Amino acid sequence: MTQAEIKLCSLLLQEHFGEIVEKIGVHLIRNGSQSLRVIAHDTGTSLDQVKKALCVLIQHNLVIYQVHKRGVVEYEAQCSRVLRMLRYPRYIYTAKTLYSDTGELIVEELLLNGKMTMSAVVKKVADRLTETMEDGKTMDYAEVSNTFMRLADTHFVQRCPMVPATENSDPGPPPPAPTLVINEKDMYLVPKLSLIGKGKRRRSSEDDAAGEPKAKRPKHTTDNKEPIPDDGIYWQANLDRFHQHFRDQAIVSAVANRMDQTSSEIVRTMLRVSEVTTPSGAPFTQPLSSHEIFRSLPVGYNIAKQVLDQYLTLLADDPLEFVGKSGDSGGGMYVINLHKALGSLATATLESVVQERFGSRCARIFRLVLQKKHLEQKQVEDFAMIPAKEAKDMLYKMLSENFISLQEIPKTPDHAPSRTFYLYTVSILSAARMLLHRCYKSIANLIERRQFETKENKRLLEKSQRVEAIIASMQATGAEEAQLQEIEEMITAPERQQLETLKRNVNKLDASEIQVDETIFLLESYIESTMKR
Repeated sequence: MTQAEIKLCSLLLQEHFGEIVEKIGVHLIRNGSQSLRVIAHDTGTSLDQVKKALCVLIQHNLVIYQVHKRGVVEYEAQCSRVLRMLRYPRYIYTAKTLYSDTGELIVEELLLNGKMTMSAVVKKVADRLTETMEDGKTMDYAEVSNTFMRLADTHFVQRCPMVPATENSDPGPPPPAPTLVINEKDMYLVPKLSLIGKGKRRRSSEDDAAGEPKAKRPKHTTDNKEPIPDDGIYWQANLDRFHQHFRDQAIVSAVANRMDQTSSEIVRTMLRVSEVTTPSGAPFTQPLSSHEIFRSLPVGYNIAKQVLDQYLTLLADDPLEFVGKSGDSGGGMYVINLHKALGSLATATLESVVQERFGSRCARIFRLVLQKKHLEQKQVEDFAMIPAKEAKDMLYKMLSENFISLQEIPKTPDHAPSRTFYLYTVSILSAARMLLHRCYKSIANLIERRQFETKENKRLLEKSQRVEAIIASMQATGAEEAQLQEIEEMITAPERQQLETLKRNVNKLDASEIQVDETIFLLESYIESTMKR
């Protein structure tokens, strides 16, 4: 765990959950698994606050617990899961792209709350969608339920592990902590719920108009609460499935850039057919025959079987080897080599960074060393056709930044420089790790800069929010245009300009965070895939 990762985790926890949760979370990340009392003692926090902070972290899958032989429960932070919070906007946007506004809100609610029952999600999402609709229109619970089922069918949401029924019926003393289990075949099984109803709007103005104080209103709802039909069955967003989707999109985009749109559509079809059957960490997709691929192509995509076979042969013969041929039955069996595809994407990312950081000549040397595996300095000068002094300067510059490495091969045991070969080489794995570390530092800097910008203009932002709230309430009561104009003029022209600059800067920082996270995702996927082999 590097200092850059710990700092980024600290910033994310503070931004999402506040100081106390951040303090407990970072303490666990730094010190590994610890018991409740040790955490309270080491952080100087009261037991009650530590319990609440741990509840929040467990609810959001950021901390796991395990019972040791002596019955002591220890809590351990999941640093990789904390870093996933960077990707929340991307998960939500993906759900919106695939399943419209309803899917977006379902995933958003699950990410914001950690774990929720299906009935609670459906009601909350229906209410939120009804709020945005025109008067007289409402969102039906059944429509939201159908979208939730589609998300479960495609594995974007999954059930949380639960306490087995036998543990509840055991008459003996309860265990120090419950053991949660989940049957793999039930992970995406949606409970049969008959949710009948429509989303409701919040009518605060009408309630106040009734003239009845809130405290004295009879509590009709709490006395006769109906039992929740899916009580105890909690759901969460399946982040691995989202990552699989991001990886597939990156591969399709790479094929489109290298070849053409038809090739990318064939690869997209292959990935779509095998997306649920292929495990997230598998190096290859499941083999598909050319007949299966032809039948699965999108409706209206007019391409002859003969042309498809030519495209598949072309893809299989490509030097990047994104697509491989695994057999000749069924017109030819084809797979997508996910590991090689991720390797190519990581290499392209490194080449791009070298080009932007050191210029096109350095990028030429980097690609040359990558292609030839091992080269002496004189060979680099000759192959790259760059003067000796410049080539030496560029090689040392990249060597000092850890983009390339130097390997010594001695002729004699004494390692005398005059009798030693010095070969330049590129280790994609170590270069990817170094770049990943830098990306974490970049994101932490971007978050700190965004927080500084908003803190510096806090007074102006509060004033702007107050003015907007006054205008909204006056519009609701039917105020005249002149009155609204007068309220708007409370913010002067220089202040308005300052707000515009702030908004532009914050948007730029947000966009940069998302772009850096895309690089982080590619590098993490490649490192994870390489480590599994």
